[in-house]
Amino acid sequence: MALTLYSHPLAAFCHKVLIALYENGTEFIPVTVDLGDPEETAALAAKWAVGKIPVLRDDFRDRTVPETSIIIEYLDRHYPGPAPMLPADAERRLDARLWDRFFDLYVSVPMQKVVTDRIRPEGGNDPVGVADARRTLDTAYVMIERQLADKNWAAGEDFTIADCAAAPGLFYASIVHPFASDQHNLAAYFERLMARPSVRRTVGEARPYFRFFPYRELMPERFLHD
Repeated sequence: MALTLYSHPLAAFCHKVLIALYENGTEFIPVTVDLGDPEETAALAAKWAVGKIPVLRDDFRDRTVPETSIIIEYLDRHYPGPAPMLPADAERRLDARLWDRFFDLYVSVPMQKVVTDRIRPEGGNDPVGVADARRTLDTAYVMIERQLADKNWAAGEDFTIADCAAAPGLFYASIVHPFASDQHNLAAYFERLMARPSVRRTVGEARPYFRFFPYRELMPERFLHD
């Protein structure tokens, strides 16, 4: 098997790539990386010096591919399946890339700020940064509500890389910073994402690790059980 994915089942950005892999039934070897283990961290850094997951290794092409959006585009190009993650039309492809970046930068990143602040050592919290992150999420939710007014998926009628980014970001963000009660398009989109088989599989594989999630007490029961 040519492909190996170095990731962790709890990490939102790893979920993004897993969803793309599962959408197309792409065969790969999953390797869980414990970033708290110095040996595993060093082994990861030897592949990608930044030391961030996920990282894809393609032995067939002797290529190491980091960064979620690049991994998904690489898979789309070299290991295409029945569900292209990037539209063929150039303008729609730009929309998919735009919303992919949007969900990464304005949902997943501020969500992670809120989550990681809870596990900082005593005296190391950043209330100003967390407040800024929550305001970013509020703005993002308003923009997503508007974007989904006439669409089933983030960039149109087809599931794309943008939805791969949206699912994990919104999954965790909805727990730590719930949607407003009048954001019906966003809420309906979230339910469509959660019902997607690739997303359900990814969440199911993460379930044994949810006990380590800093806001576990806020996690809805439906996500804690099969």
